[in-house]
Amino acid sequence: MKLALLSDIHANLPALDACLAAIAAQGVDRIAFLGDFVGYGPDPEAVVQKVRPMIEQGAIAVLGNHDAATFRADSGMNSTAAAAMDWTRRHLSEGSVAFLKTLPFEVSDGTHLFVHADGSNPSAWNYVTDAEMAGRSLAAVKASVTFCGHVHMPALYCTTQSGGKVTAHTPASDITIPLASHRQWLAVLGSVGQPRDGNPAASFAVFNEATRALTYHRAPYDVEGVSQRVLEAGLPDSLAARLLKGR
Repeated sequence: MKLALLSDIHANLPALDACLAAIAAQGVDRIAFLGDFVGYGPDPEAVVQKVRPMIEQGAIAVLGNHDAATFRADSGMNSTAAAAMDWTRRHLSEGSVAFLKTLPFEVSDGTHLFVHADGSNPSAWNYVTDAEMAGRSLAAVKASVTFCGHVHMPALYCTTQSGGKVTAHTPASDITIPLASHRQWLAVLGSVGQPRDGNPAASFAVFNEATRALTYHRAPYDVEGVSQRVLEAGLPDSLAARLLKGR
């Protein structure tokens, strides 16, 4: 089965649509959403309405910290993120907030773990940004492969099942990576709606469960148009600039 992985959509509907179109062309069997459907972007309600039926029909989905901030305060957010969340709450329906409330912190099938942030403590929203953090996350879980987001930059970490040295890798787009079964893996997804790796194109990945092959992809979309809409919506100017730069 081919599984598409999307994280950190951040209320960017054109970026989401570009990824879904690219995924459809690959014949994917199922989709996993790794949280942060809202926040930062101008389309929070439209994004939730887009993904909700997909999730209700079987797509995997977990809660992100920006999703959680729609129904409870998040004191850890910086001033820009907090301002965007204030705007987001005013532009989400009660039904969409209620739906986000139903999302779990993690989903596991025993072999694969899906979380938004660090798998060792999903509700703490810790970032996995280096081999040390990845090792801590891997040591705390039993899954052979953990998929997470939150960082907005693609990364891949692995170790032996016995807890050996963690190896870090920055994956290139469209290069298939076999995830050897004798190792334990942590795959950090890039961001659909707000990349921070210097490439403004939307980021997603596809995992072939049969062959244990993971491929990261990019999907171009009208970044300039969304950036302009961020400004027109009255969201912080820095969020519009970030979209253009991809960082």
